[in-house]
Amino acid sequence: MAVPDGAFVLMAVHASIERMLTISFVTGTEPGKWFKRYEELSGTCLSTLPSTNPLAEPADLALLRLPDVRVDDSYHVVRLYEEALGVAVPKDSVYAEMFAATGEAVDRKELRDEIVNFDFFDCVEAAGETEGDAIEQLRTALQVVAANVGVAYGPLPLLRALSKKQVVAAPLEALEVAPTEIALVWKKERDSEEVQDFVGVAKGRTVRSSRQTVKAKKGEKPKKGVKPQAKKRSAQGVRGKVQQRSTRNRKRR
Repeated sequence: MAVPDGAFVLMAVHASIERMLTISFVTGTEPGKWFKRYEELSGTCLSTLPSTNPLAEPADLALLRLPDVRVDDSYHVVRLYEEALGVAVPKDSVYAEMFAATGEAVDRKELRDEIVNFDFFDCVEAAGETEGDAIEQLRTALQVVAANVGVAYGPLPLLRALSKKQVVAAPLEALEVAPTEIALVWKKERDSEEVQDFVGVAKGRTVRSSRQTVKAKKGEKPKKGVKPQAKKRSAQGVRGKVQQRSTRNRKRR
């Protein structure tokens, strides 16, 4: 007995839905290029869930920020990259002026007299807060920074994603702070060929390949920027303002 053409279509759709991978990803990450690449190479669609708390979403795997106290031995973990440290400062502050003039990271030592509205790094590591709670607290703290009061610390990509017009997210120099990491995390019991294929794409491989990493592009010329001497002169003037401000604050005490 011949099977109607429509039945073949329904069977194909059903099989595609069964293979559809669901991925949750945390605020401050931009995995769109991986999603597109996976769909192009695998021929299947992805279901994606942006979230401040990706581990709590009904997904096959999560792209999240480590450390996270919930990630234990029941999970597979593939670490992808470290995030730059960051500080959020008022747009009209001397620190924002210094960053705009030099492009250099703000030294945490220069911020010692400022009010710290929130420290994301202490929250997730020392206090053991979940990432979703920490992000919401950071979002609230940035509203205070926008009112020209104090600063807030966090991963630079996350600060940039959450900051409004009155806040500048600048790179932070702080040797004593361990950077956060972005990783793919999924339950061991939910491991599958599709999950492994996406992990391969995120790490620079092709779907169902021999897992050989993709070589970096060569021959790219560095982007032109401000000349070092011009940056140095501008930075000296701004740093003088920072030192004068710190001295006045200590005298008031």
